[in-house]
Amino acid sequence: MTVQDLAIAKIQKLPSELAQEVSDFIDFLMLKQNNQRWQQWTQFSESLPLAESDFSNYLQNLETYEDQLAKGDIQW
Repeated sequence: MTVQDLAIAKIQKLPSELAQEVSDFIDFLMLKQNNQRWQQWTQFSESLPLAESDFSNYLQNLETYEDQLAKGDIQW
């Protein structure tokens, strides 16, 4: 029995939700094999925190930055 046959037999014994996770992981592994698509994926995943961030503390951060500039703690 090949490694693939053993893996398939194990997957067939899993509940559907776990089999879906295995399928997603296989998709991820296949994506990693394609260098161009992997580079696109890493660029996308690195941009998520910025895209998903909210600006709830933007004003506070801006004021802190301006105060540091005014005090000469940092330079623009």
